[in-house]
Amino acid sequence: MGDFEDLKAAIEGEFPGWQVWRSDAGRWYATRSGDLTDAQLQAGCAMTVAADDSEGLRRVLLDQARGESGER
Repeated sequence: MGDFEDLKAAIEGEFPGWQVWRSDAGRWYATRSGDLTDAQLQAGCAMTVAADDSEGLRRVLLDQARGESGER
């Protein structure tokens, strides 16, 4: 499972509500498909996150999920 479309589908399946893409430079991004509440913004949640690779993006999205649930 090394090609972009497979990795993209796996990440989006693991983190519903996020849309994943990769820039021309190879950096990985994910953007939420919905809006954040003021409380989520204050907890450090972001609309768009970025990482150098797919595993880094997974780690960032895990951190976002923890922030949503107040685990930070």
